[in-house]
Amino acid sequence: MSESEGDTYTFETEPDVDVHANQREHGDARNRLALQMLKQTRDSLSHVIQLLEEGDTTRATRQMVHFVSQKKLVETELESGMEMRVIEGVFDGQGMVGADGVRYTVPENYASKSKLVEGDILKLIVKLNGNYVFKQIGPVERRRLVGRLGIDSSTQEPIVQVDQDVYKVLVASVSYFKGIPGDEVVILIPSGGTSVWAAVERLNN
Repeated sequence: MSESEGDTYTFETEPDVDVHANQREHGDARNRLALQMLKQTRDSLSHVIQLLEEGDTTRATRQMVHFVSQKKLVETELESGMEMRVIEGVFDGQGMVGADGVRYTVPENYASKSKLVEGDILKLIVKLNGNYVFKQIGPVERRRLVGRLGIDSSTQEPIVQVDQDVYKVLVASVSYFKGIPGDEVVILIPSGGTSVWAAVERLNN
């Protein structure tokens, strides 16, 4: 059920004084790396041009291969420098409650696609450009249940009823499967304990 590490979903964060202070600090380091890369590029290309002018194509080719590999290493350093801070937390059905005590909103499309359930461990990376990137790193054990899709009369939000139990589900999950009240659905909940929210796995058509 877990999502691969390569998939990421981003959204804009709200302004934060500490964040902007860290941005300046990390921005200086990133600028130094960028300057280093530009100088390496200049020096490497100058050397390659000199070798070509001297007719030494073999050494020029080797130098170009070395330049490309070094360029990739510096680019990787620049990318890693974009990761300003990392926060781990627990998914509560709609958002992530971080170890710092702050609740972060998780995009519904991501939560629905990943079929997140209460208790899943997430990692939040706050980028220098102000974006949030979520990754699912610790899925809890799941249990499947079959119920009927309905609408909460007081909130007009989708729910799934399983016998006497009622679970909230994300609007994005219902929309994705084009579910309507009365549809039989398969949901996922944590295998241990109780939960308020469930993830929609599929419709039983």
